[in-house]
Amino acid sequence: MTPRTYCLNLGQRRALEKSPFEYHRMETDYLKRCFGNCLTQALAEVGKVRPSDPIEYLAHWLYHYRKITKAKEKDTQEKIQLKEEYDDNLEETKMTQILKREEYEIQQKYEKCHKPLISVASSTKKTIFKQENTKLLEKEALEQESLPGYQRIDDSNDASLKAAV
Repeated sequence: MTPRTYCLNLGQRRALEKSPFEYHRMETDYLKRCFGNCLTQALAEVGKVRPSDPIEYLAHWLYHYRKITKAKEKDTQEKIQLKEEYDDNLEETKMTQILKREEYEIQQKYEKCHKPLISVASSTKKTIFKQENTKLLEKEALEQESLPGYQRIDDSNDASLKAAV
């Protein structure tokens, strides 16, 4: 076993034993899975720019790509969170409107059911007011019709008259 094959897992060692082509296909699959489009874009950029130190350029490009990718992922997560919060707030607003509408309907039903009681109470107030006015009129009439020699002692009582001495 060479030092290179010693680091391989069992599946990779078996693939290498079968054929070197199979081993390279596994490496290619690994690179595609791990780097995907990133490595293709980086190599294309190196080929287009042709820097004096392509390895360093590639390393910086990959590092920069990683930072940008993480920032995009974070931005995407924040957008998803904001959308969820917006949807929750929208749902809460709808529920609040429904509750207010129900409260208004209940209040209308309550007022409708208790309207006769209010009118009875108001008619009772009117009756009391009329009775008080009648008492005032009776009092004035009694004062005008009082006989000479009789005097009123207490106005708040039941209007009993007593003879003056």
